[in-house]
Amino acid sequence: MAANAQFCYDSVNNSCLKHVYLPTIRIPLYLIAVTVILLTVCGNLFVIISIAHFKQLHTPTNFLVLSLAVVDLLLGGFLMPTATVRCLESCWYYGDLFCKIQESLDVMLCTATILHLSFISIDRYYAVCEPLKYKTKINICVAFYMISVSWSISAVTGFGMIFLELNIMGMEDVYYDTFYCIGSCKLIQTEASSIISSTLSFYIPGFIMIGIYSKIFLVARRQARTIQGLVSQSKTSEDSRKTTSSKTERKAAKTLGIVMGVFLCCWMPFFLCNTLNATFNYSVPSVLFNSLLWLGYLNSTFNPLVYAFFYSWFRKALGMIVFGQIFQTDSSRTKLITD
Repeated sequence: MAANAQFCYDSVNNSCLKHVYLPTIRIPLYLIAVTVILLTVCGNLFVIISIAHFKQLHTPTNFLVLSLAVVDLLLGGFLMPTATVRCLESCWYYGDLFCKIQESLDVMLCTATILHLSFISIDRYYAVCEPLKYKTKINICVAFYMISVSWSISAVTGFGMIFLELNIMGMEDVYYDTFYCIGSCKLIQTEASSIISSTLSFYIPGFIMIGIYSKIFLVARRQARTIQGLVSQSKTSEDSRKTTSSKTERKAAKTLGIVMGVFLCCWMPFFLCNTLNATFNYSVPSVLFNSLLWLGYLNSTFNPLVYAFFYSWFRKALGMIVFGQIFQTDSSRTKLITD
């Protein structure tokens, strides 16, 4: 794929090799990357504006979704552009400090994503499986506590691991003798570090979420059968209100379950590769590793598309934002959810 090879810094000792890609490959990839970045930033910005502006959307679940959208926005706005240059130019020109910040943000935002999804799954469990306890267990204060925990743990994990060099603990000499060169910014982990970090940040929360959503879907299916029987027997307003509320909660659980499924599909290949890479003496090609990393990044692009496809309130809010209707008086009190 590379037309030729040269050094990132011709006049610097221990410079990394630079792989120069043909224009017929590099230019289309840059265009694709720019398109993905714009979709990611704009899509998540619309989610943030929608939930922040419209008062009807100020619910514990939506505040968690808003915080998740902020994570995706930061990933699209900060990580994707530098990752594009790093992958397509094959060199890092921004120094070691900025490289550590980039790697720290990478770990932090990925961890923040799965922590948000974990808390969202707990929120949906109480909404669908324990509806009578929901308002006492989950409220705005609890949602903000969940958000604070997600961000703080993610920040400590990401920046702590990279700046304390826990990822290369025990192999520092090997890292600087074998892997380190000037012009490179690639996260290297020991076998123990990759297994521990992947297990704690991805595998354990992922399996827990799968278990929770499996329970939710079983309960939701049982509720659907019960509701169908109630509707056929009674048409009172109270029954109708309970039926509508239950349908809304189950639809939200289904949609957010799809968000979680998209997350697992996007990030699981990368975590499997990252875990096995150290085991097999770092033999995974850089092209494959970067491709799987970008597949994980695409999760931040897909989330707003899932909202747009499944949530009618998001489509209505999007229309009002695009046409500037949110600047009208009392637009924040618009009812987006009518069913």
